[in-house]
Amino acid sequence: MTTATAASPATTAPSPTVEILGPEGWLAVCTLGDLTPGRGVAALLPDGSQAAVFVDRGGRTYAIGNQDPFTGAQVLSRGLTGSAADRPFVASPLLKQRFDLETGECLDDPAASVPVYRVRMDGAAAGGPDA
Repeated sequence: MTTATAASPATTAPSPTVEILGPEGWLAVCTLGDLTPGRGVAALLPDGSQAAVFVDRGGRTYAIGNQDPFTGAQVLSRGLTGSAADRPFVASPLLKQRFDLETGECLDDPAASVPVYRVRMDGAAAGGPDA
């Protein structure tokens, strides 16, 4: 008769903390492990605004305003991500306009845009403008 022994838990390094630069300074919003490529996470900022935080399959993080400028709803974190002409974007789940994750520009209506936030992990720049 063979006796099974429980495997000891693997020691893993803690996931880095993702921070965004908001109006009041750097703010920790989640860990990198909380993000799933292709899906967003909403973060409430101290001034009452919201940010949508994303990570792509290559591990690059992005943060833009969560408010859809066409409807006023805080939904961009729920949008689908993709790329067009090598530009990463999120498509609003409501009216499907696409917003560039690096610039905040609406790819379907150049008159519209959303704010873009600088992103860093554990104090080191990770993406976004001027990172």
